[in-house]
Amino acid sequence: MQKMSLSEIAKAVSGKLKGEDNEIYSISTDTRTIENGSLFVCIKGENFNAHLFAQKAVDSGAVCVMAEEDVQCSSSVIYVESTRQAQLDLAEYYRNKFNIPVVGITGSVGKTTTKEMISCVMQKKFNTLKTEGNFNNDIGVPRMIFRLDESYQAAVLEMGMSNLREIAVLTKAVAPTCAVISNIGVSHIENLGSRENILKAKLEILEGMKKGSTLFVNGDDDMLSLVENEDFNIVKYGINSENLDYYAKNINQDNEKTTFEIVYNGKNQTITIPTVGIHNVYNALAAFAIGIHHEIEAEDCAEALSLYVPSGMRQKIVRKNDITFIEDCYNASPDSQKASMNALMSIDGKRHIAVIGDMLELGSYSETAHREVGSFAAEKKVDMLFTYGKEAMFSADSAKKGGLENVFSFDNKENLAREILSVLQAEDVISFKASRGMRLEEVIKMVYEGMDNNE
Repeated sequence: MQKMSLSEIAKAVSGKLKGEDNEIYSISTDTRTIENGSLFVCIKGENFNAHLFAQKAVDSGAVCVMAEEDVQCSSSVIYVESTRQAQLDLAEYYRNKFNIPVVGITGSVGKTTTKEMISCVMQKKFNTLKTEGNFNNDIGVPRMIFRLDESYQAAVLEMGMSNLREIAVLTKAVAPTCAVISNIGVSHIENLGSRENILKAKLEILEGMKKGSTLFVNGDDDMLSLVENEDFNIVKYGINSENLDYYAKNINQDNEKTTFEIVYNGKNQTITIPTVGIHNVYNALAAFAIGIHHEIEAEDCAEALSLYVPSGMRQKIVRKNDITFIEDCYNASPDSQKASMNALMSIDGKRHIAVIGDMLELGSYSETAHREVGSFAAEKKVDMLFTYGKEAMFSADSAKKGGLENVFSFDNKENLAREILSVLQAEDVISFKASRGMRLEEVIKMVYEGMDNNE
């Protein structure tokens, strides 16, 4: 972060500075990550109040505290009406110090993988800042923006939401020079009520962009395919139509990699990505299109995508004891569950086993969504289906009704892991997919430990 004076900050957030006008070199909302010379922002939530830790922050190195209520501390204080809003206002002010390309990303599923692939491509030309972890909300986005300094030439920032007007707030701070909407699914439909409202929420990303900027959308998505806006350049990508601006053809999935051709502007480029699943072809299409938009050579885009490495708990492929494991436990929706099963079936193996857990935040749509996934498992003819959780029981029931015989349901992780261990054989392929709150990675760990103990 570039240094800033407290008086400059107070002016940017319409706050009132009490105390010395020092300079700060970083901003934090967590006393555990305070650095010397920091501004500590006291965030207040339903179950916490960081104002209580103002002096602790000062003792840890903060030279100023930003607060919305009286605090007792020995440092300077900037008083504001709302610390959450003030931090966003400051992020917007700070972002505008940098005249660099900023790619904004949102979507129901796939936005993090898309972000990672875009970052790989952008890094070919620019030293690129990218969103880390799940820093995609009104606390995390400012945190990423404040990491910008003169060493960065571009940024790729992810924006999440669970309600209307949340992306509108984030995009104002991010001010994307271009943006990507990966798809419109049913994540957070419990809060938004319909896919139409989800589309409306995602399109809020345009509110932070200058007229004439470019929005990249999945042209195969039934809702995004209809998006038109005379104030923006809409670029569409996909695999189902040659009329799209960027489309993939000759897709070949070969165990742990996928090769395809991208057709664009009358040209062709062969791409190989070290992962499987049609959903990742869409992610790569978006990244390639972004690269071309930023005048990165097609060959360089292809090379960058060939070096992509899945992040976190997203579709990591592991070979252990002649068994292929697909670990994908970060999150789940009906669309991503289907994508996971498609990826599972694309890998050569003696048997294909799917382990799925509850998909959360689906509200009244939950039973329908889980049944949809179960029917899909039967349609894909997986050899075994294991379900974990109360809602996933609907998936199990529909899978059985669809003709799948080997279906097993559990509400206990230890029992689930034990049963998986008892059936696994050499050359099996097994995938794990559930919402983050189900912590299915704990089952994977138990299975690995059980295999190690049996060696």
